[in-house]
Amino acid sequence: MPLERRTFLTGAGAVTAGALATTAVGAPALAAPPGSVPDPEPGVRRVGTGLDALVRTDFAELRGQRVGVISNPTGVDSAYRHLVDLMHGSGSVQVVAAFGPEHGFRGSAQAGGSEGTGVDARTGITVYDAYGATQARWESMYTRSGVETVVFDIQDVGARFYTYIWTMYTSMVAAARVGLRYVVLDRPNPVGGRAYGPMMTPGYTSGVGLKEIVQQHGMTVGELARFFNAEFLSADAGGPVELHVVQCRNWKRDLLAADTDLPWVLPSPNMPTPDTALVYPGTCLFEGVASITEGRGTCRPFELIGGLATEFDYHWGDRLNARDLPGVEFREAYFSPTAAGQKPALLNKLCAGVEVKIVDRSAFDPIRTAVAMLVEARKYPAFAWRQDAWDTVRPYWIDKLTGSPRLRTMIDAGADVADVVGAWSDELAAFDRQRQPYLLY
Repeated sequence: MPLERRTFLTGAGAVTAGALATTAVGAPALAAPPGSVPDPEPGVRRVGTGLDALVRTDFAELRGQRVGVISNPTGVDSAYRHLVDLMHGSGSVQVVAAFGPEHGFRGSAQAGGSEGTGVDARTGITVYDAYGATQARWESMYTRSGVETVVFDIQDVGARFYTYIWTMYTSMVAAARVGLRYVVLDRPNPVGGRAYGPMMTPGYTSGVGLKEIVQQHGMTVGELARFFNAEFLSADAGGPVELHVVQCRNWKRDLLAADTDLPWVLPSPNMPTPDTALVYPGTCLFEGVASITEGRGTCRPFELIGGLATEFDYHWGDRLNARDLPGVEFREAYFSPTAAGQKPALLNKLCAGVEVKIVDRSAFDPIRTAVAMLVEARKYPAFAWRQDAWDTVRPYWIDKLTGSPRLRTMIDAGADVADVVGAWSDELAAFDRQRQPYLLY
């Protein structure tokens, strides 16, 4: 199907949303120098990121300031050149610090890990370990490094439990309290601009969901920053941060990563492809099942899902295919995960289950699909929710992922897919209305 063409505003202009005013800096024309970037395939839209826009102005937004950069390997331009390397080599920007989130600034750490604090070999810039940093720790890092402007440039994948957006939130709160500027270099949401799923509730917030947004938020990081600034920072920081969003160009809300010419760099070790990102807002829920692996340590994490072959079998996939879920089919699959996360009993063991095969990206609903998978998996005697001994008040990890005990208790009680999904329809509609003033595309 041919893609609709849309013209976006260029130039700098103030964008006001409620009490929040941000400067959304648009991009100049995207024509690349001959031979520097290949033309996209037919039917693929050429899209520019906030970084691409910034580079084309020779970093005008950041000149004369002491800059600290929050980024990881995804912070690259269309030629795969990293933001910090570009800034450092430009002579136009004084980069005084970099801050590494989960997996680290250069991306060498696995899930739940970081690279530590040290000096970046390529640039000589001090990189601070920011994974899991509290507001107080962010303030301390800002003060020690002498930062005046904070720049955030990380590719999100559109799910509430992907931790980079909470790195952004906590660092925004600290920047507001210290009185710093905060600049977000926007990037498209690779799973599109629609919102799906249940709302986080206050009693179940954690590092995989600090604030009340739905499971698949359908926003870019720039839009989320605007939302956070207006909806949450007054309570947590005493007022909004001075926020500037450098916008993408030529992206629209129905575009997925595969519809654009943007390079794909692994945002984390188990996010190898855009299709991984498409399934992740749903199949990451299997992190909350003790007896089933979400495929970490395979070549198809979050697409290969299964439990021990002595306990699960091909009937799971057969029952799922019989449901005729939109946009997806299930292949009977056998595999041995070489990374188990919190499930060591499954490490290097033969597992039986399914491979989630997306056959129509536009029709696929990852969260409804995952609910169906959970409903059918719950029929096996070996099925068991993951419980964390360190949290005696809220022991079920699935509750933290979904934002409340509702999904777990409904599935345990025998509810079918339509009932589980229908339970969050009102809160999803309310969130969709709430986010409208902050959308940029």
